Amino acid sequence: MVDTASPSRPVLLVEDNPVDVDLTKRAFARRKMANPIEVARDGEEAVAYIARWEAGEPTPLLILLDLKLPRVGGLEVLAQWRAHDVSRAIPVVVLTTSKEDSDIEAAYRLGANSYIVKPVEFSRFLEVAAQIEGYWCALNEPPRPARSGE
Repeated sequence: MVDTASPSRPVLLVEDNPVDVDLTKRAFARRKMANPIEVARDGEEAVAYIARWEAGEPTPLLILLDLKLPRVGGLEVLAQWRAHDVSRAIPVVVLTTSKEDSDIEAAYRLGANSYIVKPVEFSRFLEVAAQIEGYWCALNEPPRPARSGE
């Protein structure tokens, strides 16, 4: 599917595992997703995007957030994004290995829009990527990108 509404807005993948980064990129490439994928490889890098967005860099159409991150954990990253006007409305899909009720509850309490447990098999991951891309990048109507000072 092609996102005709916002093909230039990136999808931000926050993931420290290089295998999972590659898996995600390959899954979306097979879907021929029009949106570029940017990668933050730890929580500190992910939080640093706030300053970049405030400086005028395009906000992502969607963020895929792992919870188990070095330097700053995914739940803290989510809390910091939701505390800033520039990132508050960006849809965040938690894509993680954790099935812990406490992680699921905390993610939603902090403002996650969806919580998906990563499948182990590549074929299942392709299905998950198709669902994410189909809904969040093609069907969902995202908020207009925030501008600095709005």
